[in-house]
Amino acid sequence: MANDLALGAGRGRPAMRRVPALLRDPWFALLVALAVLNLAWAGTGTAPAAVQALWQWSPALLSGLATNIQISVLAMALGTLAGLVVGALSLSPSPLLRRLTRAYVLLFRNVPILVLVYFTTYVFPFELKLGGWNLPFPDWIKVVIGLGLPASANVAEIFRGAIQSIPSAQWEAAQSLAFRRSQIFRMIVLPQCLRRMLPSWMNLYASITMSTSLASLVGVHDLVDAATVASNTVARTDFTILVYFTLLAMFFAYCYPIARWTRYLERRHEHH
Repeated sequence: MANDLALGAGRGRPAMRRVPALLRDPWFALLVALAVLNLAWAGTGTAPAAVQALWQWSPALLSGLATNIQISVLAMALGTLAGLVVGALSLSPSPLLRRLTRAYVLLFRNVPILVLVYFTTYVFPFELKLGGWNLPFPDWIKVVIGLGLPASANVAEIFRGAIQSIPSAQWEAAQSLAFRRSQIFRMIVLPQCLRRMLPSWMNLYASITMSTSLASLVGVHDLVDAATVASNTVARTDFTILVYFTLLAMFFAYCYPIARWTRYLERRHEHH
């Protein structure tokens, strides 16, 4: 009997330790809040007017969030491609190339993102003339470029650090096996760099995604702009509070899983 009680207590301890972790999870708090609101509305028989208005504006908010995600994905793709090139050039044996890439990284890592967004929006032309064609140059593409510049500088630093973290003994061992430098880089160094870069790259992507909220300041119809239009149209204080809380929740719902996955990858990398 005593042994059974001891085993039961032993089995109970992990569950007791899991409960505080569950209570600290933001998703658990969000679900509890939604459950409380549901019970409150069930007692009155109808949802408040602000909630009904939010439901009517939800397609516009989701469309705005899709614009933010589109900008963040394209900006990160542009920044990753440019950053890999800059990061590789920063390790060039040429002192001139190293100085130029270092200046590029220092410039775009230390300029405010809002300044870059305004710069690309108002300095670049509104149309591109190619031969006899006038092609529009929309503001959202300019925002992609404005966010892609600091992303490229940060990716260059991440890539440079990942390459330098590879032990030099691996280069020497591969050279002793008659591998060419390009083969060493492609088959040995680059796969390890990608694994080491991934957590930092994902953190950077989450940061770029949150920075896409600046797009509304230059006329892009994103989530922030949709929430502002909805607030001005409905013109109710309770709806304004609700719609901006919803805006925060939508950004959180997209970025928080990225942060959790990043921590998981970092812990996995530490164990290996």
